[in-house]
Formats: sequence, C-alpha cells, structure tokens
Amino acid sequence: MLVKEKIGNLELFAINNRNIDYVLLDWYETNKRILHKKTVLGRDITMKFINESPQLGVGDIIYEDDFGLVAVDINECEAIVIKPRSMYEMAAVCYEIGNKHLPLFYQEDEILVAFEAPLFALLGKNGYSVEKAKRKLMTPLKTTVSPHSNSRISLFNRIIKLTSDPE
Repeated sequence: MLVKEKIGNLELFAINNRNIDYVLLDWYETNKRILHKKTVLGRDITMKFINESPQLGVGDIIYEDDFGLVAVDINECEAIVIKPRSMYEMAAVCYEIGNKHLPLFYQEDEILVAFEAPLFALLGKNGYSVEKAKRKLMTPLKTTVSPHSNSRISLFNRIIKLTSDPE
C-alpha cells in the first residue's frame, strides 16, 4: 500500500463503522518523508510524502477504503519528564535542553525529552524536578528564536526577560 498524504484525523473523520488499523511510529519517525512500516494487522505500508514533511500525529488517517482506515499511533518511549515550578524555570530548562539541540515536547504542563542518562543526571543535579517515565512524545515545541545576533545580550537573557514580570 502506498501513502502520499494525510487524509484527516480520527477526531474529525466519518468512520462509518469501518475497521481501524494502526501504523505504530516512534516519535522520531513522525516527520519522515519516506518510511516503510507494517500496520498492527500486518499490512505493508510505504509512506512517500513528496511535497513536504508530514508531521504525523496520533489519529492521523493515512489510508481509507470502503472497509477500513489506517491511522497513526505513536509508541511510548523512555522520556525525561520535567515539571517546571515557574515560567523562569520553564525558560531555563528549555534553554539548557535546546542548547544541546535536542527536540523538546510539551504536553499537559510537562516538558518532555527522549531519555538520555547524562542529561537526566545534569538536570537533576541542577535542581530541576525530573523523572524518568514512559510517554508518547507527540507535541514538539516549535522554536523560532535565532540564537545568533550581534547584540551583547545573550539568548538566555532575552528568554528570561520575556518570562519575567514587568517592573
């Protein structure tokens, strides 16, 4: 089966008593343009998103016929779960992780990052509230801040200024 585009999402789609088969993706596969997988029911599926990166999410429908649908689900993985106690801590922890060029995820007031033992130890040592848990990494944080500038004010100071209460 060849898939070239997303059709919709289960939340907004007329299922009409059709069977739903799932293709399980790891978090790092959700933006791959070419992917070969098997569905839960064992059907081979090839995804070739020609025009752009698909950014697939839970419930995205990638195939339909009269009898069934194929939708995306994301596997749980070991993750570092950070629960910031303030906006200042949110900015600081995002800066620390972003400086390592690791993808961040934000879900239900938690910052998530795929588990790495050295990062886990570093964050704990720096006093952040961290835990190791299984999570589906589904909602990536999009960043648009350019780290380079001619200004003498660091990116970290600009982030802190944005998250601080005005005086």
